[in-house]
Amino acid sequence: MKSRFPSLLLALALTLGGALAWAQTAPALSDHVKKDIERHRAMAAAHEAAARCLESGKSEESCLKELQAACKGLGIGKYCGMRHVH
Repeated sequence: MKSRFPSLLLALALTLGGALAWAQTAPALSDHVKKDIERHRAMAAAHEAAARCLESGKSEESCLKELQAACKGLGIGKYCGMRHVH
C-alpha cells in the first residue's frame, strides 16, 4: 500500500507557504495569533488530505489513521477536532 505521507507534506508545505505570503501584507499580529493561524491551516490541510484519501477509494480506517498521524499534536480526539490548545 502506497503511503500518502509525501502528499500530505506537500499539501502542508503549500498551505504554510501561502500563509507566509499572506502574512507579509497582514496587519501586525501577536505570536500567539500567528501560531493559532498556522495550526488552523495545518489542520485544514490534514482534513483536506483525509477527504482526498476517502475520494480515492481507500478504506475509512486507513484514511482515519492517516488523519490521526497528520494531526498529532494539533487537534483533539481521534477525528482531529477543531478544538485545540489556546
